[in-house]
Amino acid sequence: MAPTTANVAEETKVASMKTLTGSELNSVPSEYMYVKNPNDQADASDPEHSIPTIDFAQLTSSSPELRSKAIEELGRACQEWGFFQVINHGVPQSLMKSMIEVCHKFFDLPEEEKKEFQSRKLLEPIKCGTSFNVAIDKVRLWRDFLKVIAHPEFHSLHKPADYSEVSLEFSKQTRQVATELLSGISESLGLEAEYIAKAMNWDRGLQILAANYYPACPQPDQAIGIPPHTDHGLVTLLIQNDMGGLEVQHNGKWVLVNCAPGAFVVNIGDQMQILTNDKYKSVWHRAVVNNRATRISIAVPHGPALDTAALPIPELLGGEAPKYIGMSYEEFMELQASPAAYMMPCLDHLRVKAE
Repeated sequence: MAPTTANVAEETKVASMKTLTGSELNSVPSEYMYVKNPNDQADASDPEHSIPTIDFAQLTSSSPELRSKAIEELGRACQEWGFFQVINHGVPQSLMKSMIEVCHKFFDLPEEEKKEFQSRKLLEPIKCGTSFNVAIDKVRLWRDFLKVIAHPEFHSLHKPADYSEVSLEFSKQTRQVATELLSGISESLGLEAEYIAKAMNWDRGLQILAANYYPACPQPDQAIGIPPHTDHGLVTLLIQNDMGGLEVQHNGKWVLVNCAPGAFVVNIGDQMQILTNDKYKSVWHRAVVNNRATRISIAVPHGPALDTAALPIPELLGGEAPKYIGMSYEEFMELQASPAAYMMPCLDHLRVKAE
């Protein structure tokens, strides 16, 4: 659904979180009020509430035993959690830190300099803003965002000056990790390593660098960074600064993700749930805010080629009926950005109705 001129104008009138929190705030403005149920929070000290860890060095090891063990653990993580952290992935911590710093520099730019990147177009190569869609959002979000498409064609900002060089290297190395993970996931399902990549036209697949800026909030229990959602792609890799805030729904409770320094947090997306006919779940997650310091996260969703439709993989059905109909990835993304997604989860729009 194309944005109207009025909608775009309405969006530009909404102050960025950077501007809003630049003045002294003692409480959350009413339009940002979001109430969470404290009874839904998991016990952070319970070891059962820790996401699995995948050792990338074992997953890419020349030892068949180590690789087999890692693939088995990867499959279990995808099936039981839909979220896991990846350690020993080979992406330098210095590069990850530089990527966070250069995104922070962008958010620190004067508002006038960021205006040229404001857009409501779904696949605008470079865009920034605050809430998802001011015209239909029920509550405004306590975050600013920057989204840059890095694949199949690399796009970049001309400011800050070092964004282009850092983001190019980070996107390349992150995509290499995602490619290996996709192969491991394929094998964990009993398929050839390249099966999913070939089926989803991974060589033309979409990669987005999505940076989020969550400033300190005077009443963190009264606001939300990003409300509960699932990711639209195949796999998403995420890094963050020292401030946590990602929560994952697991066994009916919200679990705060604590990850090892330098680790990627990885989650399965909606396209993977379709491919596996619900064996691997795209899990609901959200971003909460804090009253201590700014949190910066960079999520890197990787999806199929835009013209490619995910369908349940025949080899995985085992006599079971397919649970989903097909829709191109671009159409699926448009659905997720539309008012229809507020009424019903996107996957339910594609779910085959029981007769």
